Amino acid sequence: MKIHSIHSLLASLLVGLFVFPTHAQETTQVPETIESLQKRITDLVCKTQYNAGLFGVKIVSLDTKKTIYEHDANKLFSPASNSKLYTMALALDRLGPDYRIKTSLYAKSKPNRWGTLKGDLVVYGRGDPTINVKLHSNDIYQALEPLVTSLANTGVKRISGDLIGDESYFHGPPFGSGWDWGDLENYYGAEISTLTINDNNLVLNLKPGNHIDTPCQLSLVPATDYLKFVNQTKTVAKGGKRNIHLYRPVAENVIYVSGEMAVDDTGSHEDVTMHNPAGLFITFFKEALAKHGIKVSGKLRTVNWKDREAQPLDFKQWAEIGSMESLPMRDIIREVQKPSQNLYTDLMLAHVGRKMLPDGVLSANTTTEDAGIKAFCTFIEEAGIKKGETFFEEGSGLSRNNLTTPNATVTLLEYMSHHKCSDVYINALPIAGVDGTLRKRMKGTAAAGNIHAKTGTLRWANSLSGYVTTASGEHLVFSMMLNRFHDADPNRAKTADMDAIAVMLAGFTGKTTD
Repeated sequence: MKIHSIHSLLASLLVGLFVFPTHAQETTQVPETIESLQKRITDLVCKTQYNAGLFGVKIVSLDTKKTIYEHDANKLFSPASNSKLYTMALALDRLGPDYRIKTSLYAKSKPNRWGTLKGDLVVYGRGDPTINVKLHSNDIYQALEPLVTSLANTGVKRISGDLIGDESYFHGPPFGSGWDWGDLENYYGAEISTLTINDNNLVLNLKPGNHIDTPCQLSLVPATDYLKFVNQTKTVAKGGKRNIHLYRPVAENVIYVSGEMAVDDTGSHEDVTMHNPAGLFITFFKEALAKHGIKVSGKLRTVNWKDREAQPLDFKQWAEIGSMESLPMRDIIREVQKPSQNLYTDLMLAHVGRKMLPDGVLSANTTTEDAGIKAFCTFIEEAGIKKGETFFEEGSGLSRNNLTTPNATVTLLEYMSHHKCSDVYINALPIAGVDGTLRKRMKGTAAAGNIHAKTGTLRWANSLSGYVTTASGEHLVFSMMLNRFHDADPNRAKTADMDAIAVMLAGFTGKTTD
């Protein structure tokens, strides 16, 4: 979609959306000239409280190509989840909005006349992120139904061999480069696997025991015994403070649950990740097969890229007897950008890396993440980003070593504004005061329903970059990045001044042509 289409898209968002303050003093604060806007932004960006940190800002008009404001725009910042703006632009550009990711079933023979599939059945994943309960009526078996049905339609009633979860399509460790070990127990640090199931995350429900001094009641959703518990909790008297701790050692599927919960507590829900999610995938898949009367006689096992180096999967000897496909990329990007989903982003980077290789063959000691970064570097050069302005080592921004500049981010946003997939790209972004990670921010302001932007949050990094239409109808792109800032005020958000600038841009009544 070209620039004029972007204008139509963003302009349509303005109708009935502006909510201007009624207080006289606040009304007079709306900047009316470029000069007054620039001064107002400078007053915020150059506050003494930011002296020890870094605050970079770049604002450009899509209509006139003029730079409206910049401050430290060429300095390198940790973008946090603003990294997703880059990775998903790459995926859209290289794969297209209608691209789907296939998960295949391979066997060495077809079922015999009695419905027996002799030998093993291989479930071969390629990184589909959309097999989860949230997209399938909270039912993990419904999410797997297309794959089960594709096998059932061949007449299979029994698998005499093993059910093998093959995650060898991706090469490399199950964690992104630069991740912190402390991330790995959290939902946002779930392991990367070509056989991803339910975001490689389960929900742990905790309820008090029936009596004081008894252990709390623990259960997983979706229900499975793939993860084991060591329950060290205790139910205490009414009115007691909830104090629950979870610990899962790296590369283990044992969760230590400790702490206290009052007998009258309503309970809590905690996200938990697991090691080797491909194993959970085939566990649920076997259960889904059983619901269709298909029995697996052999064992459940998984193989990764290192296993396949020793025993390659020779596709000349195996036939695809079933498959299912992901949602299209236009939907995947929405599922990434709105909630800022790390796992999906890194899956897309690895998938692009594998797809872009000649014949899909990786050289020795090269990971699919490496290949994805190579494709990434080619793409950002095509987008007009200068060398030395962007250094990424993984896709989601969870790495503290990803670096880019506000200038580079604005260049990317300008490029994507006239890209053939621009409508998909922009509509996938959170909308201020409406949805995603911006649903609670800038409500009741001129920015609400107007700004489409990506957030970014790490301990010492915050960012906000995207698109806005001013009160005078001018279309702008902006990037704001704040690093190494400690706010001593616990009641004030680190992003408060970013939001204030965004609201100013939305309410701006002047034009760069004035």
